[in-house]
Amino acid sequence: MSVSTGREKVQFTSGGTECAAWYYPGTSGGCVIMTGGFAVTKEPGTDRFARRFNDAGFAVLAFDYRHLGESGGEPRQVQRVGEQLADWDAAIAFAGTLPGVDPARLAAWSFSAPGGLVFRVAAQHPELAAAIAQTPNADGQAAARNAARHQQPLALLRFAGRGIADAIGSLVPLTGEPGTVALLTTPDALDGTRALDPDGRYPEWRREIAARSALRLGFYRPGRYAARVRCALLVLVCDQDQSALAEPGVRAASRAPRGELVRLPGGHYEPFLGGHERAVEAELAFLRRHLVDHSRAAAADSTGR
Repeated sequence: MSVSTGREKVQFTSGGTECAAWYYPGTSGGCVIMTGGFAVTKEPGTDRFARRFNDAGFAVLAFDYRHLGESGGEPRQVQRVGEQLADWDAAIAFAGTLPGVDPARLAAWSFSAPGGLVFRVAAQHPELAAAIAQTPNADGQAAARNAARHQQPLALLRFAGRGIADAIGSLVPLTGEPGTVALLTTPDALDGTRALDPDGRYPEWRREIAARSALRLGFYRPGRYAARVRCALLVLVCDQDQSALAEPGVRAASRAPRGELVRLPGGHYEPFLGGHERAVEAELAFLRRHLVDHSRAAAADSTGR
């Protein structure tokens, strides 16, 4: 493992492929497992939140899905839900083996489309102590219908054609102006670079995705799994979100047995922009309650104190 600015480069295996991750050692025993948004690698997608969580004493494991960033897997820039879920399975198992990490105090965190995936991950992993879905795409169909309002018909047809015909890894940009062929042309989607890479620190981040992966995103509705989540679940939505939409996330939070909801004003990337402090403080308070305070209370009960 190589050490860089207080974090260590680690790897774990998923489906026979190496997944690359940053491990930030913590002091509290709790560990937050993180991924970036859709086709967003671990550095631009998690660095700012990961450092704040780590500064508060939490260990962090921030990883790239297969086919992205520093992780292995061919073809590149392809995202399949089944593989992403398997990567989460492997990451959760690996996190529990890291030095100083209590396997009973693990949390999952992601945003945007993978933020929606957190609902299913948490439903399938009752051993998690907590999960955070930030501006999640909880209903791909609703988000796709809304996104179509911000696109021109001819561009929509070209986008669909690229996805259907994609057999050799045809790529589309993650964002673009209306009329261009891109995953998203919503107004707040154009804030992505300003939110995630304002200083140009991440030139290796490829801001494109396989057309077939982008097309499938509109059919996925992970918010349906919220009712099966048994761990504490925090859903953070932004009321003017035009890329993932707030209301499907609100409904998902209400269906989760231990769901909590935080609403912020602003668009999809507001937690990385002007709303960053409010988002971080809400998420840290949630993590402290469920990864630290709850653990101390359980320990006190077990000793009769």
